[in-house]
Amino acid sequence: MQLPMPLPADSGPSDVIHVNAHAQIHLEGDARAVLIGGVPVFRFAAGDSAGESFARVLLASSGAATVTSVANAFDCARLSVYRELTRFEEGGTEGLARRKRGPKRASKLRDASERRLVALKRLGVPNTQIAQKLGVTESAIRAACKRLGIASTSPVTMPLPKERAGASDSAAAPTETPPVAAETLTASVDEPSAPEADAADALVPAPSDVSILQEPANVQLPTASTTPASEVAVEPMSQSVSATASLDAATVPAVTALHGTLEAWNRDGDRLLAALGLLEEAPPQFGPAERVRGAGVLLAVPALCASGMLDVARDLYRSFGRAFYGVQTIFVAMAFMALLRVRRPERLRHRSPIDLGRILGLDRAPEVKTLRRRIAVLAARGQSEEFVRQLACRRASAIGDAVGFLYVDGHVRVYSGKHDIPKAHVTRMRLSMPATVDHWVNDRDGDPLLVVTATPTASTARELPSVLEEIRKVIGERRVTVVFDRGGWSPKLFAKMVQDGFDFATYRKGQIPKVRLSRFAEHVGAFDGREVRYQLAERELRLSVGVRAREVVRLSENREHQTSIVTSRRDLAAVEVAYRMFERWRQENFFKYMGTEFELDALVQYGVEPADGDRDVPNPARRAKEREIVAVRKEIAGLERVLGAAIASNEEAVRPTVRGFKIANGKTGKALREVRERLERLREDARSIPRRVTAAEVVSGEPVQLRTEAKRLTDAVKTVAYQAESALVRLLRPHHYRRIDDEGRKLIASAFELAGDFEVTSDELRVTLEPAASPNRTRAITALCAELNQTETCYPGTTLRLRFAIRGG
Repeated sequence: MQLPMPLPADSGPSDVIHVNAHAQIHLEGDARAVLIGGVPVFRFAAGDSAGESFARVLLASSGAATVTSVANAFDCARLSVYRELTRFEEGGTEGLARRKRGPKRASKLRDASERRLVALKRLGVPNTQIAQKLGVTESAIRAACKRLGIASTSPVTMPLPKERAGASDSAAAPTETPPVAAETLTASVDEPSAPEADAADALVPAPSDVSILQEPANVQLPTASTTPASEVAVEPMSQSVSATASLDAATVPAVTALHGTLEAWNRDGDRLLAALGLLEEAPPQFGPAERVRGAGVLLAVPALCASGMLDVARDLYRSFGRAFYGVQTIFVAMAFMALLRVRRPERLRHRSPIDLGRILGLDRAPEVKTLRRRIAVLAARGQSEEFVRQLACRRASAIGDAVGFLYVDGHVRVYSGKHDIPKAHVTRMRLSMPATVDHWVNDRDGDPLLVVTATPTASTARELPSVLEEIRKVIGERRVTVVFDRGGWSPKLFAKMVQDGFDFATYRKGQIPKVRLSRFAEHVGAFDGREVRYQLAERELRLSVGVRAREVVRLSENREHQTSIVTSRRDLAAVEVAYRMFERWRQENFFKYMGTEFELDALVQYGVEPADGDRDVPNPARRAKEREIVAVRKEIAGLERVLGAAIASNEEAVRPTVRGFKIANGKTGKALREVRERLERLREDARSIPRRVTAAEVVSGEPVQLRTEAKRLTDAVKTVAYQAESALVRLLRPHHYRRIDDEGRKLIASAFELAGDFEVTSDELRVTLEPAASPNRTRAITALCAELNQTETCYPGTTLRLRFAIRGG
């Protein structure tokens, strides 16, 4: 056994800094040595900042010490150590050397100011006015012009095409348009509601871009003497000058020429064109890139294109007018956000706009306020209901037999804001709360097909007719079976459904007579690739309105509970009726998944809008009276329990008659009679109060409801994203990935987060993704890439076919 060695008492300051039990830093004069496990591994001099940085990186990256221990030993911040690790990974030991601080160009003009300088010089603005706008001296402007190679103060022009100038093929020189007078220029740009969030200093090309676009004579530009390029005022679209409309076929080559001179990821020229009204949407443009975070989300592009979402969006919403971020870009961005679990626009702050911009084919993604403004503009057009309907029509025609069974259920979104909106019953909380109800229609596989915003406070039975009307618009004249829960129980509704060409399946409601156990038999069936076994019995059922239906009763495994299913389908086997009814839980799982992964219940747009004041709602006065009746009934039940206990303990030798018992318990009997009389009066009062009244009679002011347009629009995009996930999971199923039913969506969601490299050829966009967390997942994603490559899908807005691969796969 080794005894501990006694240490001498400290007689002075220690010349050893202990990082931890395994690593130390020895100080010997001006020399410093790093020891790990008693072995010197690195030596540097005092004052050598690069050597000290490498020592910290060596200790932290080798695992000899934690970042916290290293920071404490060197008396620095943990963030500094993390930054050094990043610089070392990116640039090696050269990245650790401290660079010279200070400006690398003229101190007064930065990149943004230089871009504004170039734009103003192109408009012919004098140096004195440019200096005043940029807040610098005129000498600084002259120096910047000299540094940037701008020798003349006159605007530089681009020759117009021959068709525009009216020149013949034999013309000696193209005609140049004289510069536009600065005094005659006025402003109107991009967006009807507010200026583009990131169109301030990024609207003009970089100083290195020497190609200049000559503006048409009838295009009005910002006034050089009063309005800087970064402070362009915004007018309503109906009042602004439509610069795009003034472009003719001769101007298009000039615009195309400007596009061709830009780098792949440099979109400053497009931002300039958007500011000048010459561009309605920046087209996707890709270039080489490495380690783009979230590049795996491009795996969903074939499914997104197949859904038809972008085609419907272009047909309905067309464009925003003059803009850099157009309709297609916004819808693709919202779909990618949903797939990457960026659940709200505000969470874009936590994502790199550069990486998200790369997968959009842009220099950067739209910022939070830009995206919110775009959604507000789309919502103001009131096309969300038609957008959802057209998507559902395309979906129904694509999935075919999957719409043979449709599941309908209401989803309650609880509201906790300050506005007074109608209440709805929240089943999971067992109480009524301010809420909005949406009725979702899912197909046989559980994927969403359609969503209908319900009338506030309406039950499923009252809302089903309007839902069935929407379903008929989507599926046409084919006959389908609609499956719903007890909330839709209504014999009158069943009769109307059968008459209108619908079949139904639902749980029976009310007092249900039990079926004898001897009538149950085992039924076996195979559906969706799995075998099911039920104990079932059948019987005929005649409803109150004369409708004859089929009742299938299932016996639980413990043979104590019976579940009754009522349907109009007589052609189906009993086991299939039971299976389709119990598969309604797929829709419940869908609600839970969408709420957790896509934040389905979150508000997208704040505020309220006027609601229909003529709609009927439950009468609050009737409800108050019914609550009083319930309280009186409880009081009666309590008094009856007291009398019952008295009867049980009555001594017949003392009180052998009922008369004697009543006399002995006279006070309790009198109280019971009084309470029963009060109950009858309350019932009479309740009968005189109508059950339902109009909403205008209930609320004190104007009836309101939460805004629906933006919410319906974003929910539609999220359902398309969910359908894309489902399509990718189905592509994985033939490759025998284990636990595909339990982990398939988690695998796809993790694949979306993979980083990747971009390589662009003349006709292909090659995306090479990083390997997944485990070999079996990597193999599954590799097989998925092979399946997607066979679709020959082009990235929306380009002619580049997507080609996927896994690094090292």
